[in-house]
Order: sequence, then C-alpha cells, then structure tokens
Amino acid sequence: MTNLSELKQTGKSLGEQAHEAIRDSVITLRLVPGEMVYENQLAATYGISRTPVREAIRKLAVEELIDVLPQRGTRIAHISERKLKDAAFVRSSLEMSAFRSVAKEWSETSESCRRLKQQVQLNLAEQHKAQNNPKVFLQLDEAFHRLILQQLGNDTLLNVVLQMRGHLNRIRYLALEQLHDMERLVNEHEALFAAVTRNDDIAVAQILSGHLNKMHNDLPALKQRFADYFKP
Repeated sequence: MTNLSELKQTGKSLGEQAHEAIRDSVITLRLVPGEMVYENQLAATYGISRTPVREAIRKLAVEELIDVLPQRGTRIAHISERKLKDAAFVRSSLEMSAFRSVAKEWSETSESCRRLKQQVQLNLAEQHKAQNNPKVFLQLDEAFHRLILQQLGNDTLLNVVLQMRGHLNRIRYLALEQLHDMERLVNEHEALFAAVTRNDDIAVAQILSGHLNKMHNDLPALKQRFADYFKP
C-alpha cells in the first residue's frame, strides 16, 4: 500500500488522501468484508498520524462501507444484498436519465461533445489494454461513466451516483477478478457511446439496462464462492 506521507504535494489533505486510499482498499477487497481494523494499524500502514485516519473512518462509516462498533472497534462492512439492490436501483435510474439526456443533446459541432469524444476514445483504448488487470479496468470503467455523466454539468447527480457506486464496486471488482468478463464490458461501452453519438436515446436505454443489470446475474455465483463476504 502507498505511504501517504510521500503524497503531500497532491493538493489534497492527508484526511482526503487517507479516505481515498482506505476506500480503495475496501473496494478492491484488500480489506476483507468482516475484517476488524484499527486506527493505529491503519496509521502505521499509511505512514500518517491517527487524526486523518479517524477522519477517513468517519466518512467511510457515513457511506456504510465501515461499521463502527461501540467498545469493540471498527469493522469492514459486509456486502449487504439490500444495499446492493438499493444502490443498483438508484444508479440505474439516475444514469439512465443522464445518458439519455446526453444522447438527445449530442452535437458533433459542439466543442464540449468533441472534447468528450476524444476523452472517451482514449478511455476505451485503455480499457482494451487493461483486460487482465481488474483494478485498473474498474478505474477505467468508473472514468468512462463519469465522463458521460459530467457532460450534463449536474454536480448533485454526479456526487450521488459516485457515492452509491461504492457499494456496487465491491461486487463489480469481485466479478471482474473472478469471472474475467472485461471484453464484453468494453464492447458494451463502445456500443453505448456509439448510440450516444448518433442521438439514439432508445438504444442507449436498451444497452445501458442490460449493462447495469449484469450484476444481478453474477451475484448468485459470487455469493456461493464467497459466502463470508455477504449479509442479507
């Protein structure tokens, strides 16, 4: 893991860096669901004081990625099936509306659309290269969706979607690592963006619906294989 004391020039506070680093460890399951963690342990791991770690834990508790147990300590939250369903519904509802809006408003003469197209094409090229690296692929997948959501200029929507995706990303990372389905995901991303650029919001809805609902198909096999990670 990265020693955060080496990253003071990033422009972010140590508390923000600690939150991002610990959250990343939760998402990528280096910190295992159900595992007990302690401020002094995390502070030593990241080479910082306990104060920024405490700040990070508070934020992660608000996101329900960490459980604070009175008189007992802090535990990495189990993957909640209820939370997954709730987050998937919110994500699907908001992203569906957002992607369709971007498709309807797409114009090849728009400078912002041309810039977005260049960014997405670079992102898709990197996705093809990262198909053997689940962590990098998940980051690129996140960036792909974020680029299109940002096109709306709705910061509230973007923040809600990104926070909700924290719960989904643990199961998505597990699926990437275990099921090796990256090629299909890249192809769906390419088809989805092609539909956006031809103003076909109906096709966007159809492709995105199947794309986002894949998690429900993967869940039974992952639960069977990693039963200790889950709770109802």
